[in-house]
Order: sequence, then structure tokens, then C-alpha cells
Amino acid sequence: MTRALGEILVAADVITEAQLTEALAYQRNGGMRLGEALVKLGFAEETPIARALAKQQGMPFVDLEKGRIGEAVLAKVPAELAQEQGLLPLTEKGGKLVVAIDDPFKRILADQLSFLIGGEVTCAIAAPTALKRAIERYYGAGSEDTIAASMGSKAGDEDGDAPIVRLVTRTFKDALTQRASDIHIEPGHGRVRIRFRVDGMLRDIAEHPEHLHSALVSRLKIMASMDIAEKRRPQDGRIALRLEGREVDVRVSILPSNHGETIVMRLLDKSANLIGLAELGFDPEDYAWFKRVIRRPHGIVLVTGPTGSGKTTTLYAALAELNRPDVKIITAEDPVEYHIGGINQVQVSQRVGLSFSRILKAMLRCAPNVILVGEIRDLETAEIAIQASLTGHLVFSTVHTNDAPSALTRLQDLGVKPFLVSASVHAIVAQRLVRRLCMECAEEYEPHAEEVRALDLDPTHLSGQRFKRPRGCRRCEGSGYRGRVALYELLEMSAELRQMAFQGDSVDKIRATAISMGRLRPLKRDGARKVVAGVTSATEVMRVAGVDSTVAASL
Repeated sequence: MTRALGEILVAADVITEAQLTEALAYQRNGGMRLGEALVKLGFAEETPIARALAKQQGMPFVDLEKGRIGEAVLAKVPAELAQEQGLLPLTEKGGKLVVAIDDPFKRILADQLSFLIGGEVTCAIAAPTALKRAIERYYGAGSEDTIAASMGSKAGDEDGDAPIVRLVTRTFKDALTQRASDIHIEPGHGRVRIRFRVDGMLRDIAEHPEHLHSALVSRLKIMASMDIAEKRRPQDGRIALRLEGREVDVRVSILPSNHGETIVMRLLDKSANLIGLAELGFDPEDYAWFKRVIRRPHGIVLVTGPTGSGKTTTLYAALAELNRPDVKIITAEDPVEYHIGGINQVQVSQRVGLSFSRILKAMLRCAPNVILVGEIRDLETAEIAIQASLTGHLVFSTVHTNDAPSALTRLQDLGVKPFLVSASVHAIVAQRLVRRLCMECAEEYEPHAEEVRALDLDPTHLSGQRFKRPRGCRRCEGSGYRGRVALYELLEMSAELRQMAFQGDSVDKIRATAISMGRLRPLKRDGARKVVAGVTSATEVMRVAGVDSTVAASL
């Protein structure tokens, strides 16, 4: 390719054959491009070399000494990007933004810039020195101040002219379009990676140049009312957005890493309707059980599971079921995710000393019938919740455990006395979310014996039964899944189980006893029922409910 450029220059009488031979030798020894070698040796000027390079690559050439670039065009590219990458927007032609570069290999920037501005980008070749002078002339030393000022626009300003504002807005819009629950922004290895979590699974969405990271983080910090100057400590904030007629609440968490600050944003679409109890995905028998449990006059009902497993959705559905004029319901939440009419909801705020325990103490003076504590995190909160349940209140709350029986030992780990745990806890629901099969493309198949065994199903009861598995189509974007459904593990306490909790028996012993007594409906059993019903796949259930290594290896 280098020789071809030299031939073009010789044919255009820019240099001679002898000069080309000398320049090629100089280039090899100096580790530089042919054009640089010719300029350093004084054999040619930059402009004719740039013209020859444009001809070789089939690209247009632009003389930056002529004409003037409009402010509207310059505003489309961040000053920081233009200066660091060495490119300059020139004009808009046929709906495309034309940018000047001095190296054909920089054409890769066109794709990144296209995502940033939300439109097509094409490139033209300019002489290196002329391009550098033009960037300095148009953007100047004060460009960083211009970017900082532009990032100060309001959080809801969708029409902001700053390119970084458009990038952030477009990222949020794409996340909503793709039904993402989280946005992950991760710097490192010379890039900024954007990932969305859709139906519980992370997927790569975009990559941006590393230099955009600082401006992107600053913009999001401003929107979330965070400290822009603080880069060494974790920060949390919230953003209230209105995009395309939808109210969206965004929880922002920033964590400093060795490559820079990484950001995770949880999206909550407030315009989405609350899921009712009947739509949660309970089996008819389990649905009747849960309705009976939440209508108890007192006691604690715990919902357990990892972050993002749908615990809050289940609790809101239960509250909505109990929400009547003759029932007073008060909640302590961090944050308040949905606003429900007729329910008194209190936002936890550590800044003003409104902790779960403090709100809970104040709640009891308001004579509620039902109390929701968003999460039991410490001994004080746990003890107040238990005392409330023992004095005639129905208390709902969440704890982070892997299964239902573990919630009993979790409370004891926090320091709650065993006799209080055994006396107060009435029922525990453990849950996980699995992906729903796409109804457009799911295909039937004969289940393998290993799958049947892994799901603890009786092969004699599955004669002729066919399972469904994902295939992939346009509607589900090739994944074979669309949406999610919950799997539930249900535990109801009995006199014997209370005695075991009081004695401090192991989780495994409590679990085995509860199953033998019919007081525990295991997670895997609910998953197996949903596989047989064609709601999800055996692979999904085994992914979240667990399968031993020998079975996993055979599938």
C-alpha cells in the first residue's frame, strides 16, 4: 500500500523515483509513515501528499485553509473528542456529517461518532498540520469550559445541544426500547463499554473512546445531584427522567475501579402498571396459599432472594391485595419505587436520620394494621419488626438469603434471639426470576432423561409429555426468550418447625423436615411445573434453581 502511494506521487510529479527510494529507506529506519518521511526529508509538502493519499483511498480531499465551518456543525462534535482524536467536522451533506481526518485508519472513529450524534458520518482527508491548526482555531483552549457549561443543562433537557447530553439521552432511550432493567458503564482497556441487562442477562450494546468517560460520568453525576469532584469514593444518587411520555426513575451507583469510575443505573419505569397478585405466576394451589398467608392478622411474612429477583414486586402485589378503606398500611422503603393510592409510604433518608428502625418506631404510634419494612438490615430494625408482629401487626419485609429456611438463621445471625424468631415468623417466600420462552418461536422436543432427573420429575408421569426450548426470532432478538416469570419457594411455619428454629437446628435439617411435612414447596418443584407448562425451559430452571455437576456435564 505504501508503494502504491509512492507511485501516485511519482506519477503526479510530486517526487522522483530516487526520492521515493530514499524516503522508503528512511521510513523503515525511522518507523514512520511514507508521507512523514517525505516531509522530513524535504522532498514534498503535506498538501500534495494528502491529495495523493485521498486518491489512493478513494476518499475526498479537503483544503482547510479555504472557507469557514458553521457553529452548528462544530457543536455536533465534542471539543475534547476533536482535540484528542484529531478530527474536525466540516459540513452536513446529504444527511451525513463530513469530518476531516489526516489518517485513513481513523475512519474507525466514524462509527463511534455516528452513535454519538445519532446520524451517519463520512470522512475526508486533510493535511496533518492544516488539520491541527484548524482544530485549534475552531475549538481553542477554552473548549473544556464550553463542554462543562453544556453539561450543566437540566436532567430532563432532551433537546440539549451538547453531544454528551445527546449521548446520555440516547442511551436511556435505547435502554427503554430494549426493555433493559439496568445500564452498566464500564471503563477499561482503552474503551468505555456500555451494557444493558435485559431479562436478567447482560448484553454488550456499544463501545466509546476512552476519553469520553470523564465527560459521561460528569454528566450523569450532575443529573443525579452527586459530587462531581469526588472520584475516590462510591456515590449513590437518583435521576428523574421523562422520556417519550414515560416517567422513569433511575437509581445511580458509582464505584471507583482501577480503570476509573464504573456506573450502574437501575431503571424503574413508573408508567408501567403494577403487577397484581394473580399475575405474579403462582400455581393455583400456591396462589391460594399466599392469599391465605397475607390475610393473617399478625406475624411476619418474609420475602427472600438476591437483588433483582422481584421481591419488591411481590410485596407490592400483596399490599395492593390488602389495600382497603378499613385497613391502614404504612411502608418504609429505600427507595419508594411505586406510589400506591391509599397507602402511607415513607422514604428512608440517612441524611436526615430517617433509618428503617427510626421510621418503624414512629409507625407504631400511627396504629397501622399492616407494615412493610423494605429490608431488615440490622438488629435494631429486626427487633422492632418482630415486636410489632407480636403486638397485633402484620409485617412484611425482605432479607437476602438463598432459600426460605435460611431466612430463619439470617435473623439469628443479625442477633435476634431464637425464641423471638420462632414466635414471630409465620411464612417465608423465596423467589428467583427466569426468562419466559418467546411464544412466537419456542419449539417442542422430547425431554432427555437427564433433564427429567435434574428437575426431580417422575418419568412415569411424563409419558408423551414434550418440553419447549428457545429457538430465536426477530421478536425476541434471537435469544428465544422474552420477559420473565418468577419461581417461588414457599415455607409455612408449624409448631415442630418453630421448635427447631428455637433450638437452633441447622438449615438443612429444618428444610428436610419441612419438605417431609409438606410445609415447604421447593423452588425446583415450581420450576419443573413451569417447564411442563411450556412457560420456560429446563435450562433456565436449572440455571437458577441449581443442578449437580454430574447432571450439568451430561446435558
